[in-house]
Amino acid sequence: MLNRCGRRLLHVLGLSFPLLTRRPLFLCPHRLMKPLVVFVLGGPGAGKGTQCARIVEKYGYTHLSAGELLRDERKNPDSQYGELIEKYIKDGKIVPVEITISLLKREMDQTMAANAQKNKFLIDGFPRNQDNLQGWNKTMDGKADVSFVLFFDCNNENSDLSSVNKANY
Repeated sequence: MLNRCGRRLLHVLGLSFPLLTRRPLFLCPHRLMKPLVVFVLGGPGAGKGTQCARIVEKYGYTHLSAGELLRDERKNPDSQYGELIEKYIKDGKIVPVEITISLLKREMDQTMAANAQKNKFLIDGFPRNQDNLQGWNKTMDGKADVSFVLFFDCNNENSDLSSVNKANY
């Protein structure tokens, strides 16, 4: 028998278990309408991408990297945000939360439009600060369900970049 945390994790990952519900998660119509989001945070080289790839493979989540979406949008010559994103990145500033959320929402909407059962998302690298979180709560309230945050905390000795760092010194 699973404890409460284990049952919640199975539920969040979209796995059915007799103790959780009589209906599998994919039959619940209200779940099909809204994205189910897990924020994935941690420093560079902490393993976010590696773990996201494993979760995608094993549990069918869609991995969205806020940084990749911003870089792709910046390169898009038809983008309404491209020049603004470029300016913020060149100045070393965080792109306005409204833009980042707009890109994330657009990507989630497109993914779910292509396949209504693809409503589980790992959002990597967002929110980066309290302002981002408040913007998300304001903009996405009632439009997406955030299940939990995966936070990878490791020191330089344990990070993917540790061998690179040692080689550079």
